Amino acid sequence: MKLYAYDHCPFCVRARMIFGLKNLPFELVILANDDEITPTDLVGKKVVPILVKEDGTAMPESLDIVRYVDEYFGEKMLSEQLRPEIEEWVKTVSRYYNHLLIPRFVKMDLAEFKTQSEVDYFTKKKTESIGDFQQNLDETANYLVRLHQDLENLVPLIKSPSSLNDGISLEDIIVFPMLRNLTCVRDIQFPPEVAAYLEKMSEQSGVELYFDKAI
Repeated sequence: MKLYAYDHCPFCVRARMIFGLKNLPFELVILANDDEITPTDLVGKKVVPILVKEDGTAMPESLDIVRYVDEYFGEKMLSEQLRPEIEEWVKTVSRYYNHLLIPRFVKMDLAEFKTQSEVDYFTKKKTESIGDFQQNLDETANYLVRLHQDLENLVPLIKSPSSLNDGISLEDIIVFPMLRNLTCVRDIQFPPEVAAYLEKMSEQSGVELYFDKAI
């Protein structure tokens, strides 16, 4: 199977996780960020992730991919449980965390941003949603005040370094990609419990963290 993705995309990380957690082989193809033709040819629009299944058909939508792989390859492992407290945490952090992340992604030498054309394409699109990149970077300290409190709020919801709840669940598939992307922000102080979860889930899923690229 072949997975088309961007390195920085949290929805793509969801799809990558299930392959790693189940130790299943797959081909990861990182698309250029300004490549509109490939995804449109596959599923009719520019979206990622896209899974090309063994029969050659293409499937978009991260959670559909996760559920498909979990259901049909190896023993099913994923619980659908999603605590309301986790849903609320995700909603809260999602209100602002892209202001920290998006301006950094284009500075990190990621595979989807190898050319100036790719950087310019992403910058134009995302400036429309978060505003000027440099202005957002200048506001890092203010965003970190909020984030550090939200990270502390996550601590009592972590049941073990191996999974947020009792065994791997949708909670991990949704929360780990967000936390993983936050490792690109150099000045974040992760509580020990969150850091331990990050490291363990990275190891289990095969999705690398961004600490060595942090800005």
